[in-house]
Amino acid sequence: MTSFSEFAGRHPFLDVGDEVAAALSQGKAVVALESTIISHGMPYPQNLATARAVEQVVREHGAVPATIALIRGRLRAGLDDAALENLARPGDVAKASRRDLAALIATGATAGTTVAATMYVAAQAGIGVFATGGIGGVHRGADQTFDISADLIELGSTPVTVVCAGAKSILDLPKTLEVLETYGVPVVGVGTHEFPAFFSRTSGLPVAHRVETAADLARLVDAQRRLGLAQGVLVANPIPQADALAPDEIDGIIEQALTDADGQGVTGKDVTPYLLARVSELTGGRSLTANVALIRNNAAFAADLAVEVAGLSAAQVRGVAEGLDVDRDPGR
Repeated sequence: MTSFSEFAGRHPFLDVGDEVAAALSQGKAVVALESTIISHGMPYPQNLATARAVEQVVREHGAVPATIALIRGRLRAGLDDAALENLARPGDVAKASRRDLAALIATGATAGTTVAATMYVAAQAGIGVFATGGIGGVHRGADQTFDISADLIELGSTPVTVVCAGAKSILDLPKTLEVLETYGVPVVGVGTHEFPAFFSRTSGLPVAHRVETAADLARLVDAQRRLGLAQGVLVANPIPQADALAPDEIDGIIEQALTDADGQGVTGKDVTPYLLARVSELTGGRSLTANVALIRNNAAFAADLAVEVAGLSAAQVRGVAEGLDVDRDPGR
C-alpha cells in the first residue's frame, strides 16, 4: 500500500491504497468496509469469500471499495488480496475498536477494525460512506453491566454515513435507539418506517426518517454535511425478504445463545463473536447465509449512495465555479 502525496501529513499511521487515493482525489465514489467481519465475524473460508464478494458488489455499483484494517502496525484504507487472506485465516489477528488503536500500532499488530475504528479511519482518509452488517449497541442487561458499544459514541462524534441492517439482534434494540437519539444521530430507514433487527426485517421500533432511494438519502447526507453537524448518519437497510429469518424463531435462538454465553463466562469484546457463532450453530448455518446476504445488500446500497453523493458534490463545485446559487433548491 502506498500513501499518495495528498494524504501526506494527514495521519502519521495511515496508508491509503493507490486506487482509493486516486478515486478520492478525483471526487469519485468510495465505500469504506470494516474488517472484523473478516477476522472475527465468520469462519474461514466463508469470511474471505464474503470479503472478496462484497468488494466486487461495490465495484459493480460504480464505487471503489476501501476495506479498512490494521496491518503490522499501519492503518490501511484499501487492502490487497494478500492482506484480506491474512485477516481471514485463523491466527494472531486482534479485534480493534478506537480505544485499541494506539496500543496495537505501538506493538506492530494486525487487527480487524470494528465499526467504531473503521469510522475513525474512514473519516481520517476522507471517506464519507461506510457499509457494514450491523452496528454494535446497548447489550442486554446493560443496566447492570454498562456494556454499551463504542460504535454508538463514534456515530455521535464522527461524520460518516453508515449503511447497516440495523443493530445486531443480540442487543437491546430499544435502548440502542434511545442512545442514538441522545447523541443526535439521525436514523434513516430505507423503504421502511421500522428499525430492522439484523437477521429480521422488523423489530416493532420506529425510525425517525424514511427514504425510498439512494438519491433521496444523498440529499439528506449532503444537508447533514453542509450543516456542519458532527454526527454520522445511520442508514437502516433491511435484509432482503428472501434471506430474512422469522423474528419469533431468531429471538428464541438468541435467548438460548445468551444463556449459553453466560454459562460459559463469555464477557467483553468476546461476547458478539461468540453469540454470532452460537446462533449460526443453532440455526444450522442459516444465520450465516443471512449475514452474507445482508452485507452484500448493504454494500450495494452504500455504493449507490456514494455515487449519488459524489454527483451532488461535483454539481456544487460546478455551480460555484459558474456563479450559481446551488443552495437555493436542495431537492434538485
